[in-house]
Amino acid sequence: MAVPSFMSSRVVPGYLRVVRANRAFTDAERARAHVRERSIRPQPYGPPRRLRRDVALEVSREAGFPVYTLTPRSGRARGSVVYVHGGGWVNEIAPQHWALAAEIAARAGTTVTVPIYPLIPFGTAGQVVPAIATLVSENMSRYGGACLAGDSAGGQIALSAALLLRDEQQVKMPRTVLISPALDQSLRNPEIDVVQPSDPWLGKAGARVFIEFWRGELSVDDPLVSPLAADLPGLGPLSVFCGTRDIVHPDTKLLVAKAGAAGVEVDYHEGQDLVHVFPLTPTPEGRAARAVIVDRLRAALATV
Repeated sequence: MAVPSFMSSRVVPGYLRVVRANRAFTDAERARAHVRERSIRPQPYGPPRRLRRDVALEVSREAGFPVYTLTPRSGRARGSVVYVHGGGWVNEIAPQHWALAAEIAARAGTTVTVPIYPLIPFGTAGQVVPAIATLVSENMSRYGGACLAGDSAGGQIALSAALLLRDEQQVKMPRTVLISPALDQSLRNPEIDVVQPSDPWLGKAGARVFIEFWRGELSVDDPLVSPLAADLPGLGPLSVFCGTRDIVHPDTKLLVAKAGAAGVEVDYHEGQDLVHVFPLTPTPEGRAARAVIVDRLRAALATV
């Protein structure tokens, strides 16, 4: 979805409704048609040609799918960040994701790895989350350290991967950044229905279709699918961003409370009256949030 280069946050909800950003989420049949269309006609995923000039790009397929590496052209890159893009597990990486990944690489002075992971109906949580965890582990060895970051569906993958690394490799991530993460795919939180009328982007009916494809043979309560279902003690620090006009907001509040009770350091940024993935929007609030994201990741990798 193309968006203006800059806008006020007050006009974003109206803009999203005009372009019908939620059309694949409001109806189950439309969601199934969207999955079929994306499977037959995949979206392009390559980075924009006009990405930042101070960042270099490479790509490999060692993981079995394309993995891009963004590095600052000047100075020493410290550690790495694995950035997992959102899109409801069905949509490809968008220019806004590429812009944030490049900004992190340039301004945090780090290597950013962007996996173009398999989407539904071909990719499932049971396949993708372990692959991302493996990628993080390889980055830790290759670059001396790694953080995780992701938005929306990518936030789910990032948090599930952090939990998997904790459980299987006893790895405590130095920082995981979550932007409007999809946390509980049961969608059973009653507060979701309270928020739904004000959310111009997401909807439960279509999301349930995408979730059924994504979970595959796993239970909807498996932490590889719904990280909110996991026990959280021993998890590394979290930076969490979510707007209040977002149906993932109720579960985000539960995550923040549950993580705090488990002794996990949580840096929570709530955007009043802001929409889904507001840090990626071309607004003053989005720009401020991106500055915080860069700061937190730079600090986490400072000793690498």
